Amino acid sequence: MARLFEQQHDTLYRYFLKRTAHAWDAQDLVQELYLRLLRTDRDQGAVIQNPEAYLFTVAANLVKEHATRRQRSPLGSDDLEEVIERLATPCDAAAGVDRSLRRERLADTIGRLPAKCRAALVMHYRDELGYRDIAERLDISTHMVKKYIVKALAVCRLGMARYE
Repeated sequence: MARLFEQQHDTLYRYFLKRTAHAWDAQDLVQELYLRLLRTDRDQGAVIQNPEAYLFTVAANLVKEHATRRQRSPLGSDDLEEVIERLATPCDAAAGVDRSLRRERLADTIGRLPAKCRAALVMHYRDELGYRDIAERLDISTHMVKKYIVKALAVCRLGMARYE
């Protein structure tokens, strides 16, 4: 099973990437799939008839579990923590700005956003919700959701550009 996983690693990553909103989620799901396969190999003495079909069945189930977890997690007071973590990570490894300082500055910038604008940003990046779902939850139009997210990202970029 491990050999099959190695052969299918890139295909699995692309499979997850198409079904999740972020590359880090796809990476996490690939790792979780590998862990589950290791447990299956250890726990199950029987030979799996079609290992490739089994691999993608487990992958499909992981995508469903991931989506369910995202929908169930409520929008609480610590919502920004995950969004800040993801947005504060510099794209360029050579960025000389201290990570914790970037996080503080980004948290401050996001904290100054209007409530609905901040909520739309959090729901989009943390909960991976689409514009329609966010619009329903905030009782606004999908066009307004897009405006809020664009505004929030622009404010974050400007706020962070001042510090670099």
